[in-house]
Amino acid sequence: MDLKKIQEALKEKRIDGWLFYDFHNRDLLAYRILGLESLGFTSRRWFYFIPKEGEPVKLVHRVEESKLDSLPGIKKVYLAWKELHSSLKEILGSPKKIAMQYSPFQNIPYISIIDGGLIELIKSFRHEIVSSADLVQLFEAVIDEKGYKLHIEAAKHLDEIKNLAFERIKEAIKENKKLSEYELQQFIADQFEERGLTCDDNYPIVGINEHPADPHFEPHSENSYYFEKGSTFLIDLWARKNIPEGIYADITWCGYIGEEPPKKYVEIFNVVKEARLTAVNFIREKFSKGEICYGWEVDEVCRNVVRKAGYSNYFVHRTGHSIGHEVHGNGVNIDNLETKDERELIPGICFSIEPGIYFKGEMAVRSEINVFITHDGKVEVTTEEQMELVRIP
Repeated sequence: MDLKKIQEALKEKRIDGWLFYDFHNRDLLAYRILGLESLGFTSRRWFYFIPKEGEPVKLVHRVEESKLDSLPGIKKVYLAWKELHSSLKEILGSPKKIAMQYSPFQNIPYISIIDGGLIELIKSFRHEIVSSADLVQLFEAVIDEKGYKLHIEAAKHLDEIKNLAFERIKEAIKENKKLSEYELQQFIADQFEERGLTCDDNYPIVGINEHPADPHFEPHSENSYYFEKGSTFLIDLWARKNIPEGIYADITWCGYIGEEPPKKYVEIFNVVKEARLTAVNFIREKFSKGEICYGWEVDEVCRNVVRKAGYSNYFVHRTGHSIGHEVHGNGVNIDNLETKDERELIPGICFSIEPGIYFKGEMAVRSEINVFITHDGKVEVTTEEQMELVRIP
């Protein structure tokens, strides 16, 4: 934990303090931001208050007095619940603007961790509670130079594995061999292991024809189709280096087995590609002008391309998600559909851009790239960009 930087951020955002709380290891963000190495067994409530100035204060139960000993600050110990309430009121002091892991109207579910009862308690002390979403992004989702390099390494491996998967399909078609969605998924997973990558047991999506019209389709040996002439297909793969500092990359490509893909398939691919390119160009323009760029804005720009083409009802998810040590990270999402993500795109964050069009029972297209905002504010696409459908004769 960098106390100085946290307090500087609080002052910059005009917030009087940041109150962390946990019970039964519910707030994993708190552990990561505070640098608590081990979750251990947390059977009693603890609080850690960082004011914008001065020394932090930790409040722990007598049964687990040492819970926050690794953190700086004054330690107060409570026993009974009435003592907890009075101690918390004393620690927070006069009415303040306090950040907590809370999101108004649950707009950002990743941050909505604090329960309603605790919010009622803090408000009863006449404090104003604000969301810690921007602070969490700053101290949990910003990726350092080492993480950036690990992301680039993972991206390079994914692009290579994706190409090997296409060759596998091509070979099966040429030699008239059976190759199922599940078998290709397992081939990709084996490549991860050979290269020192992990997907944390969330395995790649390989879908043929209507299967990827379910955006999170999972192939198994029992439900798999075989690749054959006339098939449309989608491959979505994600992985990171299998080390504690590993940062994910996540890509999706689409293709067709045969000489001439269906006109409808080509059309929706081109719409999705144009939406993806428009989103990236919008972000680049915003950063080149030094303007603030919000996650919801990028989603809207991307979605408008699909909307104008007449396919808005078939674009059924957000435009992109935060990427970090988890494939779905805790930074800003590119979203004005599932939520309105009002967080800014800031240097050091990584995210996907992945518009899609899904026709249930028929076919689907998704095109996914990764974008990294470098620490000097450059908008960098870190993965290969699909400009045409992959065609396997």
